[in-house]
Amino acid sequence: MKTIYFVIPCYNEEEVLKETAKRLEEKMESLMENKKISENSRIVFIDDGSKDSTWSIIEELNKLDEKFSGIKLSRNRGHQNALLAGLMTVKEKCDAAISLDADLQDDINVVDKFIDRFIDGCEIVYGVRSDRKMDTIFKRTTAQGFYRVMKVLGVDIVYNHADYRLMSKRSLDELENFKEVNLFLRGIVPLIGFKSDIVLYERNERYAGESKYPLKKMLLFAFEGITSFSVKPIRIVLGVGIVMFLSSLVALIYSLVVWILGKTVHGWTTLVSSVWMLGGLQLLGMGIIGEYIGKIYMESKGRPKFIVEKFINK
Repeated sequence: MKTIYFVIPCYNEEEVLKETAKRLEEKMESLMENKKISENSRIVFIDDGSKDSTWSIIEELNKLDEKFSGIKLSRNRGHQNALLAGLMTVKEKCDAAISLDADLQDDINVVDKFIDRFIDGCEIVYGVRSDRKMDTIFKRTTAQGFYRVMKVLGVDIVYNHADYRLMSKRSLDELENFKEVNLFLRGIVPLIGFKSDIVLYERNERYAGESKYPLKKMLLFAFEGITSFSVKPIRIVLGVGIVMFLSSLVALIYSLVVWILGKTVHGWTTLVSSVWMLGGLQLLGMGIIGEYIGKIYMESKGRPKFIVEKFINK
């Protein structure tokens, strides 16, 4: 039997955490009874610098039942870093880790299929939403638009997949080799390769509390994904600069013709030509410089992605 760790990042989840723990415990006990996972399997909550009683609840759960473990980060590092902290902390203790959100929107009933695919030889199993009926029209439209834009920009991500996935210890070992500080795991994990599969599921309504991803955060997250995996936006700026520069040459010829024909105001030719020419040259220069800065910036900081303050695991 395989040892499976459930890895759940948490930020201010006091309203939902006990119910999440209850449902996951029931699911884990069912898996153990059916001999799908070993008794060494655990449920690991990662406290991402919460300001409420999230960590106190995690400590309480750990005291009541050894199936619950907790990781406390030294400060808030964001969902992706908290998730990575959990995966890297537990990878030596399990055969595979299943990551999911704490809000109970991910359907834990499909975990059996995750494990079946893993036993059949898949190193990575992606949870993919079968539909977006629960989303508002705005969120559905923007989410689908995001996946299309990412595909156009050449980023290899799984359509309608968030961070509900199973990763084997082997794939977690390879994930550790990715050193970028600006994390976008939905883009990084497919780069690992290895045999993978998808499991379809329907997303539930949030049990309690508020979403930790309002519109502003979703837009920033999307921008992070685009800038972390593609330099095409910079190349678009470069292309615009080239077009503007060529347009300025056309405008220069036109303004000279108008000047020769005597159909212009004194000084107009010089003004128009200089504005178009300088604007094109500036965008061209910014595009070329940005091509290099964009690549350097992603690798230069080298700051730690997370700092684990405590790890409670019986």
